Amino acid sequence: MLAMVLEGGHLTPALRHAPTPGPGEVLLRVRTCGVCRTDLHLLEGDLPTRDGVIPGHEIVGVVEALGQGVTSLALGQRVGVPWLGGACGRCRFCRQGAENLCDHAQFTGWTRDGGYAEMTVADARFCLVLPDGLGDLEAAPLLCAGLIGFRAWRKAMEGRVVDRLGLYGFGAAAHLLAQLAIAEGQKVYAFTKPGDQAAQNLALELGCLWAGASDVAPPELLDAAILFAPIGALVPLALRAVRKGGAVVCAGIHMSQIPALDYADLWGERTLVSVANLTRADAQDYLPRAAAAGVRPHLRIYGLRQAGQALADLRGGAFTGAAVLQINPPP
Repeated sequence: MLAMVLEGGHLTPALRHAPTPGPGEVLLRVRTCGVCRTDLHLLEGDLPTRDGVIPGHEIVGVVEALGQGVTSLALGQRVGVPWLGGACGRCRFCRQGAENLCDHAQFTGWTRDGGYAEMTVADARFCLVLPDGLGDLEAAPLLCAGLIGFRAWRKAMEGRVVDRLGLYGFGAAAHLLAQLAIAEGQKVYAFTKPGDQAAQNLALELGCLWAGASDVAPPELLDAAILFAPIGALVPLALRAVRKGGAVVCAGIHMSQIPALDYADLWGERTLVSVANLTRADAQDYLPRAAAAGVRPHLRIYGLRQAGQALADLRGGAFTGAAVLQINPPP
């Protein structure tokens, strides 16, 4: 099979034998795989990893073979594979319903091979049922960008009513969350890199009330803000943009250093919190909800051998919305 392998900070095409599913695993023929900023963090060394890993954690695939003991899935079934690829089920976090914080978690495309390949193996327990209304290309970005945005959104609404929501960094996650939040009746304010008119235009086309540069104050105070851009310097700006009792949620797995804060920016019972990973319960709630709300990604499509170009384009802001690798489309 063809796979794109991370070697020495570069993606390299390689021919490998198709993997064999072990007990509790399934072999998937990959149809599509989303291209996520976390893949870029792996490529650039922001997250420690091993040479030889296959990135990709927004996988839509079809079950080709069942490992020993798998009864929850069937041959030919279409499933999604997200970032959280496994959890121990025994640690204090798993027992408390926080498998996203598991001390022994496995992550698709990082600690186990992912979907930048024609075939991949996944833990059957962490494969997700996909709504019929979502096509292969449409579903892929929802499996991380959509899910992380959803978890961050729910965290932003804990203990407060959110009528005005700010989204910093209007890329894959934000443009999906904006659609759901607007469908739920919220006013969404989109913050982009200064001068990124394309992202601001997309935000307005999707129904955001306002779109502007991230270094500009919104026209009114927000109830909550979510940071998708991995830029620590945005944290104090976002805190100043939210009202007393508001929340700022950091949604990325990696962020540059947060500068020193003036206590006045945090004071007034403002909350600063991070979101880590996702859970299967998040997916069971989000995927049908997003499909019913008409959430659809704005897509740039690449082939498998173009994965490196897709990541370069993501780094350079060459497209709006989300990028997806189309690998084995159905006949």
